[in-house]
Amino acid sequence: MDEVTLHKFDVVIVGAGGAGLMAALEASKAARVVVVSKLYPTRSHTGAAQGGIGAALGNVEHDNWEWHMFDTCKGGDYLCDQDAVEILAREAIETVYDLEHMGLPFNRTPDGKIDQRPFGGHTRDFGKAPVKRACYAADRTGHMILQTLYQQCLKNDVHFLNEYYVLDLIFTDKVCRGIVAYRLATGDLHTIEAKAVMFATGGYGRVFKITSNAHASTGDGMAIAFRQGIPLEDMEFFQFHPTGIYKMGILITEGARGEGGVLLNDRGERFMERYAPTLKDLAARDVVSRAIYTEIQEGRGIQGKDYVYLDLRHLGQSVIETKLPDIADFVRTYMGLEPSRDLIPTQPTAHYCMGGIPTDVEGRVVMDEKNTVAPGFYAAGECACVSVHGANRLGTNSLVDILVFGRRAGRHMLRYLPQAEPLPLPLQPEEAAQANIARLLKGKGKESAVGIRESLQENMMSLVGVYREETQMKQMIDKIGELRSRYADVKVQNQGKKFNTELVQAVELGYLIDTAEATVVAALARQESRGGHSRRDYPKRDDANWLKHSLVYTSSRGTELKYKPVVITRFPPKERVY
Repeated sequence: MDEVTLHKFDVVIVGAGGAGLMAALEASKAARVVVVSKLYPTRSHTGAAQGGIGAALGNVEHDNWEWHMFDTCKGGDYLCDQDAVEILAREAIETVYDLEHMGLPFNRTPDGKIDQRPFGGHTRDFGKAPVKRACYAADRTGHMILQTLYQQCLKNDVHFLNEYYVLDLIFTDKVCRGIVAYRLATGDLHTIEAKAVMFATGGYGRVFKITSNAHASTGDGMAIAFRQGIPLEDMEFFQFHPTGIYKMGILITEGARGEGGVLLNDRGERFMERYAPTLKDLAARDVVSRAIYTEIQEGRGIQGKDYVYLDLRHLGQSVIETKLPDIADFVRTYMGLEPSRDLIPTQPTAHYCMGGIPTDVEGRVVMDEKNTVAPGFYAAGECACVSVHGANRLGTNSLVDILVFGRRAGRHMLRYLPQAEPLPLPLQPEEAAQANIARLLKGKGKESAVGIRESLQENMMSLVGVYREETQMKQMIDKIGELRSRYADVKVQNQGKKFNTELVQAVELGYLIDTAEATVVAALARQESRGGHSRRDYPKRDDANWLKHSLVYTSSRGTELKYKPVVITRFPPKERVY
């Protein structure tokens, strides 16, 4: 750990998912770019996105970007910043065609156009009926995007440092100058100096017990920025996807319902007609997840248990095999069921954080409620919050978000580089990272990171899940304090240097604790129900007091909350009816 290798690039991007690769592709047109990833790039979590990417192409039926913008604002329960949403909806169209030109193998209509299917919350005529807006490559759209972008980055000579794990940001006079990373293969540290740094590190779904997120989704970038004094925005809003495989959380794409799948309770009723009479099973995800929980709590779960059925049987073997092949394989592999003839046990699964590192529409990180820019520091994707998702993300908009704002960040970095100040690195920029690793490796503690992580996940799932209330969240605050004390006593048993995954998991646990605390602090303060934040003790949305973004800061004194206004342009808040 004494040896530190120094690298120099124009741009360093942390994270090799869709946002990171799209930014790298843009920036590589006129800069020397390196992508640092703790995984091999094509294993990034973008590859798990299944059902589609939303864009108002109008290939199957009439559509336009204004309807897409409206659906996004309504789906986000009017907490979205509408200037950013307009960019999302407008630029989605160009982005999808760019992917097509790069060679992405979309499903096609009979006349050769990109095919589209319905998805939750996407409508025509400002909410009158569902519309086919999701462009898709079977049920492996994210996988195809990841492969396509990675190939293009290799073509453009983007450098990759694979299986390098980011540990810290480097600032000189409040200007971001690089990162510190840990190389898994050798156990040594690497300082990577750059004029511009971008985080595209993904979400933190592993803070919950039942989640669709990969094991690598531990909030690394969010927590590192948080520790540097940058606030986290809207962390109380976490989306539970309605259809995860029972007990496992593995995602069953919304595309399954877009193709005609329906949810059934123990009585065999298509219960979504009670909760969303117009869109039914294709209402926004928070609406469907709460409906499932309500059915379960009122005794209509299957055989009295905490799940319902997803019925795909009427779609037929041909549709399932051609349009949902991965879902069919998941159901056969993990449940031993045949989706063309068996009902699929399903329950809501922790899926997506709407909050994260606050940014402007160019991907620049902002440091406070006045939107003061942190020079040289960018973020995009699930780790960032430009606030296009507000309080609840629409299906397909995650892929739109990572590509539209990843590309915008890449382009802005090219404009920033010529004016970047040539500041030197501080002395020993890796000192804090070295100290943290030394504490975990050389400490005399007796705690196991695995046991603490499991306790965190179980308590977050039960106390800060789909439904929330003050008493439970206060219990969670106390629990986080206890777990943080135990974490200070963690001891890593594996003292080896090569591929020390126990050490990495111990570092990840610290990040999970930080993101969990930010989530609960913001959720406890917000005394209303909005989107993915649903409180039993405050069941109504309260625009008079809570139409605002939360900003959680941390310091040696603890956490602090501040707020900033929501940008409203075209669509004033209205009641959400599906």
